[in-house]
Amino acid sequence: MDEDPVASAPPNRRVAAGPDAVRSLLSVEPAETTAVPEDVAKYERFKKVDGATYERVNEFLRDRTYITAREWAIARLCADFRTETGVEMTKIGENLPELVPFMTDTYSPQAVNQARSAFEEKVRMAGATFLYGAMSGFFTADELDEVMYEATEVAKFLLEVEGVDLAVEEELAGEERISSVMREVREASEKLREEEHTCPNCGHTFGGDA
Repeated sequence: MDEDPVASAPPNRRVAAGPDAVRSLLSVEPAETTAVPEDVAKYERFKKVDGATYERVNEFLRDRTYITAREWAIARLCADFRTETGVEMTKIGENLPELVPFMTDTYSPQAVNQARSAFEEKVRMAGATFLYGAMSGFFTADELDEVMYEATEVAKFLLEVEGVDLAVEEELAGEERISSVMREVREASEKLREEEHTCPNCGHTFGGDA
């Protein structure tokens, strides 16, 4: 009697090697993928520094400004992700590495707010320092123009890195407006220093011709 070829065939012990089977064998849970918000995926402010390290960006800023790379990036994001109800700090913090190439860690909303506050405080202090220098008579008109030129160049560069396209005509017009305003500030401060003033706290009189 002939043997049944099906009955005599060895059992099929092959294991399907699909991803699910492998994960089951190795007890590996599939990684959860979090969908990136659409506005985050489309955000392209810092694409020009894609590949730059945080340290390199921070070094550049610290050599020319009072702010850090962290404060710069988060201040920009807080301005861009502002709604009628406030700044979307949770979204910014959770998606920070996707939004800014040189930022590698996520931030809590509290950390985002701290960085924004630090930026605002430094801007106020730098503004007061600059305005005092402009009003005190320490700089000549030409020296003040040079200070403004250097500051404007740094500011324009940062804007260009953020993706702002500045036309030559717009740059020149902006520089002229700034120079005009600073000339008015200097002239007004000269008149102010020539006038006599009395301190409301101690009664000391200063200024004037004396």
